[in-house]
Amino acid sequence: MSFEPRRLLPLSTSHPGGRSAVTCEYRCGNACAHPAPNTSDNAYFGDVVKDVVSRRGALRAAAVLGATATGFAALSGTAAATAERTLPVATTGRHGRPGRTVPGTDFEPVAPNTADAVVVPEGYEQAVVIRWGDPVLPGAPRFDFRRQTVAAQERQFGYNNDFVGLIPQDGLGLRNLLVVNHEYTTETHMFPADQYDPENPTEEQVRIAWAAHGMSVVQALRDPRGGLRVVPSWYNRRITITTEFELRGPAAGSDLLRTSADPTGRKALGTQNNCAGGVTPWGTVLSGEENFNQYFANADAVTDPVRRERLARYGLRGGGSRRRWERFDPRWDVAKEPNESNRFGWVVEIDPHDPHSTPVKHTALGRFKHEAANVTIQPDGRVAVYSGDDERFDYIYKYVSKGRYKKGTSARARRHNMGLLDDGTLYVARFTGNSPAGEIDGSGRLPSDGEFDGTGEWIPLASGNRSFVDGMSAEEVYVFTRLAADRVGATKMDRPEDIEVNPVNGRIYAALTNNTDRGKAGKAAADEANPRTGNRNGHVIEWEETGETTFSWRVLLVCGDPAAADTYFGGFPKDQVSPISCPDNVAFDGYGNLWISTDGNTLGSNDGLFSVPVEGPERGHVKQFLTVPIGAEACGPVVTEDLVLVAVQHPGEDAPSSAEPVSHWPDGGDAQPRPSVVAVWKKGRFGRPGKIGR
Repeated sequence: MSFEPRRLLPLSTSHPGGRSAVTCEYRCGNACAHPAPNTSDNAYFGDVVKDVVSRRGALRAAAVLGATATGFAALSGTAAATAERTLPVATTGRHGRPGRTVPGTDFEPVAPNTADAVVVPEGYEQAVVIRWGDPVLPGAPRFDFRRQTVAAQERQFGYNNDFVGLIPQDGLGLRNLLVVNHEYTTETHMFPADQYDPENPTEEQVRIAWAAHGMSVVQALRDPRGGLRVVPSWYNRRITITTEFELRGPAAGSDLLRTSADPTGRKALGTQNNCAGGVTPWGTVLSGEENFNQYFANADAVTDPVRRERLARYGLRGGGSRRRWERFDPRWDVAKEPNESNRFGWVVEIDPHDPHSTPVKHTALGRFKHEAANVTIQPDGRVAVYSGDDERFDYIYKYVSKGRYKKGTSARARRHNMGLLDDGTLYVARFTGNSPAGEIDGSGRLPSDGEFDGTGEWIPLASGNRSFVDGMSAEEVYVFTRLAADRVGATKMDRPEDIEVNPVNGRIYAALTNNTDRGKAGKAAADEANPRTGNRNGHVIEWEETGETTFSWRVLLVCGDPAAADTYFGGFPKDQVSPISCPDNVAFDGYGNLWISTDGNTLGSNDGLFSVPVEGPERGHVKQFLTVPIGAEACGPVVTEDLVLVAVQHPGEDAPSSAEPVSHWPDGGDAQPRPSVVAVWKKGRFGRPGKIGR
């Protein structure tokens, strides 16, 4: 496929990994411009893969881990061809040929592009479900970009939608609850440039931003012709920075969580920087608080060495914050409220069925930059929750409950099952490349004794009030989980983001977005067998639990330009896949196909959503289902039998401010861009939607 190069801003406004400077500044506090906070000596995942490669030979170093980011141009001729020949072909069907199209992926892939639109395959339709500023609660006024108020935003759909959860309220899915995160605010794009001064925001503007964070719950009805329609409902709800949350679990009430406003350490105000999440089997929604550190000011004023170490490990640094919130509420100033930042970085849970319920922050799941949290029910009835810490060189975690799941979505069942996340064992992953060597056979699978590239261990950190980490109390483990994981020797990963369990094969899949620090001074070094320094394009791994504390793993995708020698697509022919870069959120359809949305595409195209079969002859066949508009990120995919939902986050954020918009999506004309949730469906007979990918 051929495509136009993406129109880029001047070099000074772009960052590694494909994100714009504006996105980096407001989303994660410019984390890539600062040293990664993990300075431990724990193993780096690239080193583990290097060992696996040396054992198996199925994924040669030149093909799996490739050349350095600066060496792609030199990989031509014989060198590139040699790398291509080392890729396994057995997973592509008989005689190395792809098999039949897998159900759920039968669509013509969208070509990479830079259109200011959501581009979908031929034969599919789309419509915006809800956008920033649309009414959620009664009394919400019509959105007016130049006349925003706190009262209006508290009743309207928030900014920068990320996770999307769709919860059916009937057997046919005609009535649904739609739950959406609002990760962060970009004030230079939210407000007219002639009204907003980044150095001196008004209190009204700050409070509007508080109201634009959090989550939205709306009732959405299925349109017989396709898509969803949001309606006024008793269920509709806004959760913001000022909504009261209950802190629960073993660290609740700890001295580490008490503040002047909450001497009990059990009531926190608000949730922010909510990234991905998950719908639980009992019908609630989990949401991960991610880059919370950037909201807090004056870490440099802290003199106590223990506190400084803890703050630094979570990325709290510097003087005034970017948004200047500390000017209007001292809780955002760590020099004045030393424990307030400890009350963020949790997995939160909301019950969308009860708009009057108090949301919960679960301390038993640990505190770090949670990208997501997804629940699976184990064979013995206990629940496991998987979550990644979205930071360069940080870790993958699992929580296993002590109690057992009760079937049902009644209020009583929901209360019981929510309690399962308050008492259990928190683990962190260590990956080891020590599986026996195995040959790939013609069936597309490896022999049972060598099916996975390596093994892994779940290292316990804490359970209830018991700590398994020397020198740390249980409360310290939960509140400073990163430091605990450092001490037990967890494996450093390349920004672990969304992690989900495949409902068909039971395996777990994790997106690792990128890590441009690979090979830098003081970091894991490149060598002959592991040459991929500056992991700009990310990869995807899969694993299978072999016990509560053991698992087997392998690499599914090494993302990037298929023409480059350092990419790998499960063994599928590289000339037949869609280019994919920076995997972020993942989801599964009813057939067990993996769907990946991307964030920060480095390959000259807008971000998008991709399908990937994970079994049989088509394993690794990446196909692009859609692209999102200029400057946008594709988030929160939901894939049902006849509907796909995608959150289009920060469209047009390549622009330096709202005065120079580079996108006018979704309203067109000269309108400002607005983050929105989009529904996509296949045109069917008699005006009814057809099945996705069939």
